[in-house]
This record gives sequence, structure tokens and C-alpha cells, in this order.
Amino acid sequence: MGVKGLQHFVDSCCPEARVTVHLREMAKRQRVCTSTANIPSPTLVVDGMACLRHWYTCKDWVCGGQWREYMELLKGWVEAFTSAGIRLVFFFDGVVEDQKRQVWVKRRRRVNGEISKMFRHIKACGVQPGRALFCLPSGLATFTCFALRSLGQSVFCSEQEADYEIASYARQHGCMGILGQDSDFIIYDSAPYLSVAKLRIDSLTTVLYDRQRLCHAIGLTATQLPLLACLLGNDVVSEEQMQHIRNNAIATYRTNNPASHRGAPQGQKVLAVSQLVSSLWGREEQEPEFIPHSVNLSAPHRELLKKGVCSYLLPGQDASQRGDISAPPSAFEKHVSPQILKACREKHVATEGFMVYSVVCQGVIHCSNTLEDEEDSELLPQALVYKPCRQRIYGLLLLHGHEGSSVDLPAIREWFVYGGNPLKEPDMVHPVPVHLPCHQPSLDLLWFGTSPEVPTLRLMSFLSIFDCQEFSDLHGDIEDALLAALCLVTYIVLQVQTLSQEDVDAYLSQAVCLRLKSPNDLQNIKLPVLSSRAVQLGSLYVRGLGNLLGANCASGSPLPGAALMPWHSFDGRLFHSKYLLAHSGTEKAVLLESDPSRLSLFIRLREKLGEACGKRGRVLQSRPCAPERGPGVPPGTGHRERHAGGAKDWRERGETGGGHGHGGGWRASGEASGDLSECEGRSTAWRVNPHSHSYPYGHDGGAQNTSRPPTQSRGRSHLNRGRYRAAPR
Repeated sequence: MGVKGLQHFVDSCCPEARVTVHLREMAKRQRVCTSTANIPSPTLVVDGMACLRHWYTCKDWVCGGQWREYMELLKGWVEAFTSAGIRLVFFFDGVVEDQKRQVWVKRRRRVNGEISKMFRHIKACGVQPGRALFCLPSGLATFTCFALRSLGQSVFCSEQEADYEIASYARQHGCMGILGQDSDFIIYDSAPYLSVAKLRIDSLTTVLYDRQRLCHAIGLTATQLPLLACLLGNDVVSEEQMQHIRNNAIATYRTNNPASHRGAPQGQKVLAVSQLVSSLWGREEQEPEFIPHSVNLSAPHRELLKKGVCSYLLPGQDASQRGDISAPPSAFEKHVSPQILKACREKHVATEGFMVYSVVCQGVIHCSNTLEDEEDSELLPQALVYKPCRQRIYGLLLLHGHEGSSVDLPAIREWFVYGGNPLKEPDMVHPVPVHLPCHQPSLDLLWFGTSPEVPTLRLMSFLSIFDCQEFSDLHGDIEDALLAALCLVTYIVLQVQTLSQEDVDAYLSQAVCLRLKSPNDLQNIKLPVLSSRAVQLGSLYVRGLGNLLGANCASGSPLPGAALMPWHSFDGRLFHSKYLLAHSGTEKAVLLESDPSRLSLFIRLREKLGEACGKRGRVLQSRPCAPERGPGVPPGTGHRERHAGGAKDWRERGETGGGHGHGGGWRASGEASGDLSECEGRSTAWRVNPHSHSYPYGHDGGAQNTSRPPTQSRGRSHLNRGRYRAAPR
């Protein structure tokens, strides 16, 4: 959650509440204190979401993620604590509570603005922007859960507000501290709050925010802190709702303290509200859930304030104030068995599944920001690309035994962030049945069945979600990670009509070559220029891996979960280099690094993909396209400006679930124009010397298909600006 301004106040205005601590020494002291008790090793509860920016320090972040390097960083981070005898327990956000929805939406809109700036920078300069525009790679939180579990760590996904579950766990298990970066942990009466932002991993030192010292400094008791938090504003009680209370408090404070030594506005605000809270009642008379009538509030605001105060009460402090976090209501319990409901919750909490809990138990699914260019008129947002896939996952989970009537057909509320979606209300998405040779198997059979035919049913259910049933003969013949990659790329080709043969070659060649690359090899890949289109294609692939996870879980896990992890099938830097090579006309042998076995495997995968697409009327075309480059090119000019079809066309196509190569909407008009291979807005051509593995810039027309007419520079069409935002809902 987070208390507005409190973290800044403690960091800037209240030095007495900050204590530098050595975690090794803290662990030793706790080990001595609990040596006679039956308590495990000194334990830190880690707020995983707060740590993501501190964990992901890889040089590249726009291309889709340097996943193998990231795995090495996580491993080293965990080992630093393990060597000090400190056990780690990680928590990640598993839900977005209704009371936090507007805050979530506000943050997602803000991040979308930053992503737009990032793409404008890439198109203008051809390089990754600085850390001021840093955005986490898409899907980082999802895959970090699985990464930590693979490292043998205890990882939990929350069923309610993650901060609450973190504080509850730490209090219940007598943990030595909570490692995070959220001022709510000062408010909870739980374990000491330790800063991950101030953590030095080499020495295991950080800053502890001392609750009692803070209370002494601002003249409050610990039980008064929840009311302070709500009056300052948090994710339950917004800043705006308590603005008049704070204004009155600040006016009174300035009158009584004209020469306050904490003269900064933020310091004045926290001290003024603290003084108000202290004046409301005697400390001995205070009850945490009680809001004095002297506070000038309307009845609805009073109830909201009470709800906010109660949200900080942990189990054992007042059990009547919060529901049982182990048994939230289920949205679609009439569609599944009690055993499935129980398994969904268990998989969710243990981070062993993905998507199934949100669908079956909550009936709502969220997807945060993705690195997508809102001004790109060639590529659909990933939310629409994977909508047909999600609908089949929903169908596999919910439609067995359904009579086909649309009266009580379940609908999933989707909150997906993409350009043009104002997030004022969810998209209502209905499940679609999967197409199998036999009747759709029950979820109980897929998840718990032991008969000999069940493994085949699981695999066919999984493949049918991506319309790739003919790939079943590859199972066991190629690596599971490559089979998953082939399914995903085939699905993307079927859904995205502007995907070219060069794009497919980039996807498949990097998947084949990645298998023998070390993290150091991947770090040392040189990228002379970035393509904004390749950036979006990289994020599209990683988001697709999340859908593979959901499909695999819904199907009863026919593939091992490890095969669906990005560090086994994708590296953003490697993909970007293959994209540049493929679009420069590099020979396939060079694209596969002159390795005959890799080339043979690549050709086999390529042929299988082509056969599957051909059966569905989707024929790949060669459309080489150079990236935008250099400060001389105005932001936004380039290959994507040739389509000014507008948002209405792709939204109409997205609402119908997309086509499998049948054309329609703006896609069809683009294909018919024959203009998809041109790259405009370029004053110079771009090419690769395949023999030197360098990426020189030339002025001789480039190495693209010489039968095509030379590219011409065109200005930006003003119709393309804000394309997605203008779309009707």
C-alpha cells in the first residue's frame, strides 16, 4: 500500500528513526535468543515486488529481458543471505483488491506514459534510454516467482493485500525483519522494517526504520499509527478524501509552531497530522478501530476511515476485523469440483500455477504494463493477440458439462493495460471451448487422472489452446523448451498478420542458439542500433510465455514448468541481434552461427511452422525492414507510419478474437497494398556484413531484397497520433 509522504519524512526529517544494522549480527543475536525454542533459522520476509528493481540490474532491459543473467544475479543475492545463516521467505502480489483498483489504474496509466517516452527515445536515437525511463521487462514478477522456487526458496503468492500477508507472516513466525520498501511496514505492529533500497548486499548492511523511535519523535503511540496513515492517505483512504482534515491540521500546526525546526512542507504535514491525532484522545483511552466524533467527517468518510484503520490490524490483534484469508469466496464454484477449487488455491499460494486461481476462484484477471508502442499501427497489443488463447484456457477450466446455453455462461473480467483502454471498467471475456478429437475432458481428469490415456489428453489439450495439435509428434523428439517456443511462435504468426518470415527466423534462431549460450556470452552481444519494432516483438514473446504457463497449468501440466521459463527459450539481447541479422538478409547458416546441427534443427522447426500455418491459410512473406536510427530521424517516423488505419479496425478485429490468416479489417488492407515491406523515414540504408558479424551503416541501398523499390522518406501522418486512445470502447 504505502502511506503518502511518510517514507520521505522518515528519510529526510526524522534521522533518529533510521538505524544502520548489520544483518549478520542481527541473525546471530536472534539465534542466541531463540536457541532454546523450537524456531527455525533467523528468517527475513521479503517483499518480492519491492525488490524487482533492485534485483534486475542487467544492462539491457528494453529488448525483453536478459533472463539468464538475471537468474545468476538472483542466485548470488540468495546465496549472500544463505551464507550468513539467514532464511528467506518471499511474498508476491497475487491479487488486486477492489479497494485498490483505482490506485492500480492510476499507476498503470502513469507507467504507460513513461513507456511512450521510452519508445519515442528509441525511434529518435536508436539506443536504450537512460535509467530515468527505466521500465521492468514485461513479465518479470511472474517469472521471478518461478526463478526463486527453482533456487530452493520459499515463495508465496498472496490471496489478499500482499503487505498484510507479509506483516501477518512475520508476526506469526517471529521473523527477524521484513525486507521491503513500503512505509506501511512502519505502521503494522509486526517485525522490524528493513530497507531494500539501502541494502548493501556485499556487507549485508541496511537501514532499519524503528517504529518506537518514530513514535517518540512525532509524539504518538504505536496504536495511533494506523489513524495517522489513513489521514495522510494510503491505498484504502485516498489523499484527496482527507485533504480538508490535513489542511486544518497544518493551519493549526503553523499557528502553534511558527518557528518549527522541521520547516519542510512534507515534515510539517506529517507533524501537523500527528499533532491532530495525539490531541483527539488520551493515549490510555485509545482504541485502534475507534474514530473520535471530533473528527469532521461525513458518515461515508468515517466508515472509510474506520475500514482503513482496521486494515492494519493483524491476526491476534482483532480477528473480527478481517476475513479468513485462507478461504475467499469462489467466483465459479458451480463450474468446477471442490477438489479443483482446493488445488487452484494451493497452486496459487505456492506459486506453482498461473492464471487458474484468478479465473476459477476470482473470475477476474489482471495484466500490468507491457513494453508496447501505442503509436505502432502494425502490431496489435499483446492483450488482443493472446485473447483467443485466453478464451480457450477459460473454456478448458470452466466449460466442461456446460449445456451450451449463453444464459449462465461465465464471463471473466479482464483488466489488461494497453493503449486505448481507459481502464474504467473491465473487458468481459467469455470462454471458448477447445477443439479436440474427443469430447472435452473434465478438469478433474486432466489434473488428477492416472489412466494411461491421460498424458496424451493433457498434451492435446495444451496444443489445442494454441491451435498446434499437429506438433504432438514432436513431443519427446525435441526439447520441451523448443516445442513450447515453436507453439508460441506459430500462434503469434496466426494472430499477427504483419509478422514476416524475418521475424519468425529471428524468434526461432534465437531459441535454437540460446541453448548453448552462457550468461557472459549473452551479455557481450553488441547491438549497434535498437529497433522499436523488435522491442515490442520481444515483449510480445515474453507475455506469450505467461500464456503458455496458464495453458500448461489448465491442461494438467503436460510439459515441465521449467521448459516454459524465459531463461530456457528467450534472451532479449540475443533476439534483438537475430532480428537485426534476419532483417538485413543474412544467410541462414550465419544466422545459426555456422553450426550445422543448429541449422538443421532451425530448418526443421521452420518447416513445421510453415506447414501448420499453410493448413490455416496463413502464408508468411519476406518483408525485411530496417530499424529507425539516429538523432537525424524525427521521433516516430519510420516503417510503422505506413498504416494510418486507426484504432477502430484493430479493436474490431480484436473483439472477434483475431483471424488465422483470413484477413479482415486493417490487416487485409495492409496486405493488399503491397506496402508492408517498405521502411520509410530513412535517409540512409542499413545492412549487416554477415561474414564479419558487424553491423555497419552504408549508403549503397542496404542488403535487403534488391528486387524491391528503394525506400522513400515520408512524414508522420498526424492521424496516427493517439490512435489507441481515440478508439471507442
